[in-house]
Amino acid sequence: MTFHPSSDTRSPAEIIAALCAHGHENEVVEFKEAKTSYDTEKLGKYFSALSNEANLQEQGRAWLVFGVKDKGAEIIGSQYRRETAHLMKIKEEIGNHTTGNLTFTRIHEVWMDGKRVLLFEIPAAPQGIPIAWKRHYYARDNEALVGLNLIELETIRSQRSTSDWSVGVCPEASLEDLDSTAIAKARDEYGIKNPNQSDAISEWDDATFLNKAKLTINGQITRTALLLLGKPESEHYLSPAVFRMTWLLKDKDGIEKDYQHYGLPLILSVDQILAKIRRIRYRYMLPGTMFPEEVEQYDSYLIREALHNAIAHQDYTLGGRIILIENEDDSLIFVNEGSFLPGSAEAVIEADAPSTSYRNQFLVAAMVNLNLIDTIGSGIKKMFRLQRERFFPLPEYNLEGGKVSVTIQGKVLDLGYATKLAQMPDLGLRDIILLDKIQKRKFLTATEIQYLKRAKLIEGRKPNFHISADVASQTAQKVDYMRQRGIDNDYCRKMILDSLESFKSMSRSQFEEILSGKLSETLNEKQKSDKIRNALQALRREGKIRYLENAQLWELN
Repeated sequence: MTFHPSSDTRSPAEIIAALCAHGHENEVVEFKEAKTSYDTEKLGKYFSALSNEANLQEQGRAWLVFGVKDKGAEIIGSQYRRETAHLMKIKEEIGNHTTGNLTFTRIHEVWMDGKRVLLFEIPAAPQGIPIAWKRHYYARDNEALVGLNLIELETIRSQRSTSDWSVGVCPEASLEDLDSTAIAKARDEYGIKNPNQSDAISEWDDATFLNKAKLTINGQITRTALLLLGKPESEHYLSPAVFRMTWLLKDKDGIEKDYQHYGLPLILSVDQILAKIRRIRYRYMLPGTMFPEEVEQYDSYLIREALHNAIAHQDYTLGGRIILIENEDDSLIFVNEGSFLPGSAEAVIEADAPSTSYRNQFLVAAMVNLNLIDTIGSGIKKMFRLQRERFFPLPEYNLEGGKVSVTIQGKVLDLGYATKLAQMPDLGLRDIILLDKIQKRKFLTATEIQYLKRAKLIEGRKPNFHISADVASQTAQKVDYMRQRGIDNDYCRKMILDSLESFKSMSRSQFEEILSGKLSETLNEKQKSDKIRNALQALRREGKIRYLENAQLWELN
């Protein structure tokens, strides 16, 4: 059976029925009973195997079905993660340990003959990128789970060198299909990038310039040339690929207020979108000064770099648009189609070197020549550095669902925290990235937590981490640190005993009123209530206090 993402319009129930009717598993279909639970570690291995096999079998996706016997494909039902939120959490749990954070495209909960069946939709490994689970690559041997062998691994990796959509020549296109204003803009940018050729550039005709800038190949118009410089009416040469950018303005409730579409030539569209974004000045007071700091919410370089990166790395064969969402709650979100080849932004920064391979190699080279982008390593690092220097949150990358989404905040989340941390000379960018996750209450891996604790940068218990006293003392946040840490258990119990000594008897709600404001701010209300209850129970077990059931009061023994 062959399933194509764009053409299969059947419902999840119809797909399950078709898979079961086939009667057995294959390289891209796996049945599991999962009556009550299923090991996440094994689920991750199957995700890797089925994703890689879908690529090798030239399938758009693979299927994992819970609640079906693997022999005979009998539907028996599954109780795996009955709560929807808990079920959907598995997408994050899998994505945290796979190449490029790839995870399930969708998880369908289907009731068939009164039995609950789960249909996990697994995307095929992207062209040129085998998918690993915890750094190990998996595959199928008939129905067995095995390691991805060397031939299969190299088969997937070799796809990258033959899949550069941007280098394609459009034989029917000519110089007449390119926009003169866009060519002039390209000449200016090329001159900035190559100042040693400034005298010669003015003497080149358009055909010579386009060859020199590597936009054309021996005078032939490429898809890259049309994408960057093409007239709007030359779009048909690139069909069926989509080459549009859309700007959306959303209010604080996420409701769309305005939008605008932009097409060819994309070299001019970026400036048009940049002009559309609100140029609000943001003012904040730096500690230790009487004068406010005033900056634009969004650095122009940052917006251009994010948009140009989206153009350079978009997978144009998927038929999606590049989208820029401007939120009135002070953030920008850039979205482009296609997986993030380096795997993660952190991997790029830690490598401290440009990537050696790109989805659109020819397009990337042309955009570098035209001064539109830096190499991927230095461009991303500069985006992080700019936000750090402005004391704004760092750019946030979301790589789920075969897309790249970059969120840029246009405001300070915590001035006293972010400003001082950014100014600490002994903290590297990796430390700043991890502490930025703490600031945003984002998920940290066990390795990251261990690193931060060993460096004495954080304290607390999962998930309620806070900056450590070492950092707090350096950032003049001792009061804030103590407020986050709160009183310890011994002091909490001492306050209970002192209160009963003074007032003879007290109710649980009165203790909560006294103690709640003194407990750690990282705890929610339920956690605070549990902490007080535990302190009371501990004192009762020690025989120091007793509970009067009839009066519902506590008093000293």
